[in-house]
Amino acid sequence: MTDKFDAGAIASKLRSLGRLLSPDLIETSQGLYALHHEQEPYAGVAVTRDIAYGSDERQRLDLFAPQEHGSGRAILLFVHGGGFVGGDKKRPGTPYHDNVALFAVRNGMVGVNMTYCLAPQNPWPAGAADIGAAVAWLHEHATAHGGDPERIFILGTSAGAVHVASYVAHAQFHPAGKPAAAGAIMLSGIYDIETAQRNKLLTLYYGTDETLYGARSSLPGLLETTVPLLFGIAELEPPDFESQALRLIGAYMERHGHWPRFIRLTGHNHFTATLHLNTEDDYLANQILDLVRASNAS
Repeated sequence: MTDKFDAGAIASKLRSLGRLLSPDLIETSQGLYALHHEQEPYAGVAVTRDIAYGSDERQRLDLFAPQEHGSGRAILLFVHGGGFVGGDKKRPGTPYHDNVALFAVRNGMVGVNMTYCLAPQNPWPAGAADIGAAVAWLHEHATAHGGDPERIFILGTSAGAVHVASYVAHAQFHPAGKPAAAGAIMLSGIYDIETAQRNKLLTLYYGTDETLYGARSSLPGLLETTVPLLFGIAELEPPDFESQALRLIGAYMERHGHWPRFIRLTGHNHFTATLHLNTEDDYLANQILDLVRASNAS
């Protein structure tokens, strides 16, 4: 990492960029944090890339573990975004999304970045099914890398958060006889498909038959799950993500009489919600670690 980190200056630049999602916004956002991330090779970290958890070329994992001997470590499984039709676990030429797995390792966990099959060739529920397959792989193999397969925490952002929500909410994707995960973190997700803004990306994944949207929504299952959950949204989100956050909070409040565990990431946009992980900006990091500690203590 180089250059002095100034969270306030970065936030000011991000606010000046606005909320409109675009290639320019993500490129500029990436650049603001790039100098503050670790560069390969990563000291003290064993990295194994492109582990197959399924037969499709998209069904791959990058696994990051501390080099020192250890066992029983919590596992953080990261699910990237990309509007259902794009994205990857590693963006060539950038620190992303290695920074998420490195955050996990630097805090005593095993970090795993996964990619998944994409729409339109792979519509709903492909994303949730792929998470299920990745979790199944971790149940079988994580111990060999120092991880505890009973302590898998899943973090998703944007479309990745949608897939995590679907995985948690729909029991058919869970390992037989086991809970979905030890905990789940969803950032900038869409949870109620019936009230979500209609656009091409949504219909490429969920289909055009809106009579199916209720059954395919994750909101009902999220209200009933016993998996510890953390939800978040960035300050500089497009309106639909804010509307979905309000829908989630309102439904949760009505069902349980209190808010879910929820955070608003001030000074961040849709992309930097995870681009900043493993920097000196540690608000989200601490919230994730609190969830892990609380779940481990229960």
